[in-house]
Amino acid sequence: MSEVLRLDKVARRYAEGAGTLEIFRDINLSLRAGEVVALVGQSGAGKSSLLHMAGLLEAPSAGEILIGGTAVSKLPDNQRTRIRRTMIGFVYQAHHLLPEFDALENVMLPQMIAGRSRAEASERARQLLVSMGLGQRLTHRPAQLSGGEQQRVAIARALANKPKILLADEPTGNLDPRTAGGVFEALMALVRAEGLAALIATHNFDLAAKMDRSLVLQDGRLQ
Repeated sequence: MSEVLRLDKVARRYAEGAGTLEIFRDINLSLRAGEVVALVGQSGAGKSSLLHMAGLLEAPSAGEILIGGTAVSKLPDNQRTRIRRTMIGFVYQAHHLLPEFDALENVMLPQMIAGRSRAEASERARQLLVSMGLGQRLTHRPAQLSGGEQQRVAIARALANKPKILLADEPTGNLDPRTAGGVFEALMALVRAEGLAALIATHNFDLAAKMDRSLVLQDGRLQ
């Protein structure tokens, strides 16, 4: 399996009054195509910041982010935006669906923004939603969907532009255990089918155990 994402001696620090707050330091991480990795740690350990840096939403204070072997963290904003749009899919704990659009349209929109035709976007969206078990809910708006169904739409949307990397921040954290399990199984099946490299932050050790391996972020270090 080829390496898709690498974090090389990455650190994140924030100015705090007259001093500096260090979130983490010397983080080394490698993620390969087809691999699903759990990122585990207590609340406040820095998991979200680490995912934001991996997804080029935040710049590291030190170190480098490499995607497909290319250093990307210091690229201009427009180039990093293009990489995020084409290479990276994000799933958050809150689904952030657009309430005025139905499930199909929510998954079509990022594709059309990227330049895909309406017909192509519709077909890709339909395929993804059917894969997520939502074939009968395509024309339902978010308010007409359950929490688990909304998160399934959000996962489909994250994969709409055929990214190479999926970054997920507590994607089942707002769901009850039974619903969370079903959504997670659907997510894993789709990730496997698409051949993605996935880094999934979770507090749920049962879910982490179902992934290929786990990394623990603790005391500013990755173990």
